[in-house]
Amino acid sequence: MKKSDFFSRILPVLMLFMTIAINAFGAKPAKQQYYEIKIYRISDKGQEGRVDAYLKEAYLPALHRAGIPVVGVFKPVEADTAFGKLVYVFIPYKTIGQFMQLADKLEKDQVLTQKGKEFLDAPYDNPPFVRYESILLKAFSKMPEFRIPKYTTAPSERIYELRSYESATEAKAAKKIQMFNEGGETGIFETVGSNAVFYGQVLLGSLKPRLMYMTTYADMKSHDDHWKAFRDSDAWKKLSGMEEYKNTVSKANPYLLYPTSYSDF
Repeated sequence: MKKSDFFSRILPVLMLFMTIAINAFGAKPAKQQYYEIKIYRISDKGQEGRVDAYLKEAYLPALHRAGIPVVGVFKPVEADTAFGKLVYVFIPYKTIGQFMQLADKLEKDQVLTQKGKEFLDAPYDNPPFVRYESILLKAFSKMPEFRIPKYTTAPSERIYELRSYESATEAKAAKKIQMFNEGGETGIFETVGSNAVFYGQVLLGSLKPRLMYMTTYADMKSHDDHWKAFRDSDAWKKLSGMEEYKNTVSKANPYLLYPTSYSDF
């Protein structure tokens, strides 16, 4: 028998066994990613311009070279009291190892050192920002990987709502995360069309225990309409009324943001 005849006969059998195996055991679930949110605090337009220039010309390209192809950069909308005071950078990692190795990679990146020199080695009496903080999160099991939303509206019109939910105790925080996962809160957002970028538990950072997540909208009207649909949904009314999920959030902070022109999404 020719080899070509053998493979033509055996291939359908192999495909059948593969199909049976996939149906029997299910596809391998995606590993939960890790996210870093860097928040730069700035005092004026001058610092804002210097942060923008560094991120656009030096930092984001360096992250791309380090194997992180998509990075988000956001600022508070004009109506927010934080307008002109903060810059958010969202960095997704496939593994915790990638996060741990990034600092060494950036330190050895000579292009970053050269292009970011004015920012990285700025005079002590003329710094490019006031301070910055980093928050490390682990993705929820029901949405283990971040998603990139797609809109036709101008970046300045889009709304990326970052929410921070603080809890009184670790047990209450775990219950709130369960409410998103097993309870189905993430599913309600999907049903009403609120495009989520991520849901994550804060591992390192201030104001613990807490979780953070981001939903997105084409514009402010879309934001308002989708939130109304969420609050009015029977599924949310039922879920939020369940005794086991009462008092799981002690403080909720919503931040309305828009993507910068150089953000990757």
